[in-house]
Amino acid sequence: MKTDPGRFFEDFALGQTIRHATPRTVTAADAALYTALYGSRFAVQSADSFAAAIGYPRSPLDDLLVFHVVFGKTVPDISLNAVANLGYADGRFLKPVYPGDTLVSVSEVIGLKESSNRETGVVYVRSTGFDAHGEPVLRYCRWVLVRKRDAAAPAPPEHVPDLPKAVAPADLGAACPLLSPAAYDRALAGSPHLWGDYARGERIDHVDGMTVEEAEHQIATRLYQNTAKVHFDAHAATGTRFGRRLIYGGHVISLARALSFNGLANAFHVAAINAGRHVAPLFAGDTVYAWSEVLDTAEIPGRHDVGALRLRTVATKNRPCADFPHKAGEGFDPAVILELDYWALMVR
Repeated sequence: MKTDPGRFFEDFALGQTIRHATPRTVTAADAALYTALYGSRFAVQSADSFAAAIGYPRSPLDDLLVFHVVFGKTVPDISLNAVANLGYADGRFLKPVYPGDTLVSVSEVIGLKESSNRETGVVYVRSTGFDAHGEPVLRYCRWVLVRKRDAAAPAPPEHVPDLPKAVAPADLGAACPLLSPAAYDRALAGSPHLWGDYARGERIDHVDGMTVEEAEHQIATRLYQNTAKVHFDAHAATGTRFGRRLIYGGHVISLARALSFNGLANAFHVAAINAGRHVAPLFAGDTVYAWSEVLDTAEIPGRHDVGALRLRTVATKNRPCADFPHKAGEGFDPAVILELDYWALMVR
C-alpha cells in the first residue's frame, strides 16, 4: 500500500519520535498572504524600518504564522484521524524567524489515554520546530482525540503527562532581541499604551468582528500544509454530526490575535502559550469577536526594555463581547469558541 491513511490511536507508543515530512521555506509572500487572511497590524511584523529602528535586523515573521507552519507539518502523522484537537500547553517561542528561513517539525509522544468508549484515545505530543541550522525556534505540547482503527484492539499503556500551568517569566525573552524603547514610535505602532499602562484584572473588549468565509479558511489551512480531512472534504463531512467542514482551530487563534490589536496594539510578540482550549467549533459564515483579560504582569529578569503581559483572550462566534462572555454555570457561554492563555511582550 503506497498511500498513507494516517496513524490511529493504537499506532502510537509512549516515547515515540516522529520526524514530519516536507521542510518549508517561509517567504515574504507567505507573510503577505497571512496578513491578507487575518488583517494583522502589529508594526514590528509589518515594517522592516520599524523593526530595525528598535533592534531587530528586519521584520520577523508573525509568531502565529510560525506556529501554524510547524503545527501543519505534524497533522499527517498526529491528527489526520483526529476527532478534535483538545488543548495546548507549555508553548515557547525560542528564536525569531525571518522570511527565507526553513522550518521542519519533530514530535515526541509524551502521553496516551484510551477513552472510556474504547473507540478513541487522547494522544499527547511535544512538537518542536527547527530552522535549517537545526536550532529550535518553537516548542509546544498539545493533546488530541484520535480514532481507533479497531475498538477491540488493546490500548497502549496509559500515561498522562504533568504539564506546567504557565511558562515562567524568566523563559519569555528568548525570541526577542534587546530593544531600544526610546526608538519605539507609539504613533506608528497604533497605540500610546505601553506595558506599565496595563493592570492585572483589566478587561478589554476588542470591539471589531470578522466574518469567516469558506474559501479563506481553506486557503489558510493549505498555506500551513495542514491536511486534516475535517477542514477540506465537504462530501465526507456530510456524514459527521456537524454535517459540514470545520474551520481549523488555529484560524480562530489568528483571528482573535488580529482582533486584539484594538486595545493591545503594542503587544507585538507572543512569547509563550500557557494553555489553550477550542471550546466549540466554528463554521463558515460565523462572525468572530474577541476580548482579553490581563491575568498578570511580569518583569523579565535581566530585561529593562520589555515587560510581559499574561493575557486570556476569549473568542466568540456571532456575539459581540461588550459584556465579556466567558463561563456560564459549570461550562462556557454557548457563544465561546476559544480560550487562550498566553504571554505577550510589550515595550516598557
